[in-house]
Amino acid sequence: MCLDLVDEVVKSEELMARLAIPETSRDDVADSWARRAPSLYGRFDFAFDGTGPAKLYEYNADTPTSIYETAAFQWIWLEDLIAAGRLPADADQFNSLFEKLKARFAQLFPAGGFVHFAADPDSLEDRQNVRYLEDIAGQVGIEAKFVPVLEIGLDAAGKLIDQDNYLIHALFKLYPWEEMLREPYAANVKSSGAMFLEPLWKSVLSNKGTLPLLWSRHAGHPNLLEAYFEDDPRSGALGASYVRKPLFSREGANVELVDEGRRSEVLDQGYGAEGFIRQALHPLTAFDGAYPVIGAWIVGDEPAGIGIREDTGRVTKNMSRFVPHAIV
Repeated sequence: MCLDLVDEVVKSEELMARLAIPETSRDDVADSWARRAPSLYGRFDFAFDGTGPAKLYEYNADTPTSIYETAAFQWIWLEDLIAAGRLPADADQFNSLFEKLKARFAQLFPAGGFVHFAADPDSLEDRQNVRYLEDIAGQVGIEAKFVPVLEIGLDAAGKLIDQDNYLIHALFKLYPWEEMLREPYAANVKSSGAMFLEPLWKSVLSNKGTLPLLWSRHAGHPNLLEAYFEDDPRSGALGASYVRKPLFSREGANVELVDEGRRSEVLDQGYGAEGFIRQALHPLTAFDGAYPVIGAWIVGDEPAGIGIREDTGRVTKNMSRFVPHAIV
């Protein structure tokens, strides 16, 4: 459904404007989709308590994290508990993230080669997630080089360069497109000839505005929650209980729960200038006083496992706990 939506959005100036994609970059977004520029990964966040269908909260299509926790940490936990006799010997886990990422890197770069990896070096979480991906890429013959996101620049010919003036031919970036497309080099993204992971068409999906667009095209789908743009008169159908989300935000920032008119405390990090959506309130079920969210990973177009984050509050935030899982 998401890929069908991209195919529709890139053909519509109105829809791209609705998603706050800069006008100067819209042709580049459409071209990226027309070429079917390849994707590495993504993570869907679902509410699920074991009863009824899972409900999509959002799709982290561009810069999902908790890669290491999902792919490595929780698998080590599983092996340790089996070895200690605290889990049965046939316990399992829905987790092929490491294997799928490794295979995908090999598929995308069959001859190996030189690939830049970019993130904020001062963000421990971002840097370590990227460091883990660099390690996986290295296992299939890729030579990885880290570039701080703010040190990506342009040479005299308008090509992207790193901090040492080396050309960037392929770039994994843990840096959202909505920010990259507002950088001075945004006009050179296409002409640079660089391969981007994630591809530019992911700017359509890394946006909460996809939630009302999905609902309008698949109203009543068992895995979707009713959702509208805030300025849509139909948003009134949600009544006094809904979740207010900015088009762009990270880790629960500026997300507000409204429950029978009562408003939750908001983690204000300045998101929301581009607008908000309203999504039907679908409260998480508490287990032992914590509210778990299922992060369902895809690599390429294949499911690759789950990771669970939980919090004592009903909004999952940056410091919410990662919790390993077992199938017994």
